[in-house]
Amino acid sequence: MSPSPAGASAPREQVYIERGIAGVRPRFVYPLIRLAHTGPLTIRELAKSLGRSHSATSQTVAAMRDAGLVTSEPGPDARTRRIDLTDRGRSLVPFLEAEWRATHSTVAELDGEVPTR
Repeated sequence: MSPSPAGASAPREQVYIERGIAGVRPRFVYPLIRLAHTGPLTIRELAKSLGRSHSATSQTVAAMRDAGLVTSEPGPDARTRRIDLTDRGRSLVPFLEAEWRATHSTVAELDGEVPTR
């Protein structure tokens, strides 16, 4: 999965609101799905697996924690934190995965309709 184009997050966020999951932002989707598949990770591990900076991932994790989607516990040493899904975060993953599969399928279909030179 690749990052969404600028301006594409507003319609996705509206879908989340309509489904009764207000507070879930599109930038949470990849980290939530990754954590569901890997289990707890440090912020550094999560950032590396997503191809994002430590700083950006740390900010996203803080927002996800505030939304009640993840927990943050002390890691293997004093400098790290282990991030894991809450029950709420885990319960959203099947919907988020299905929504992203549908989005990517639609984009692929549209790409197939665009004439090439």
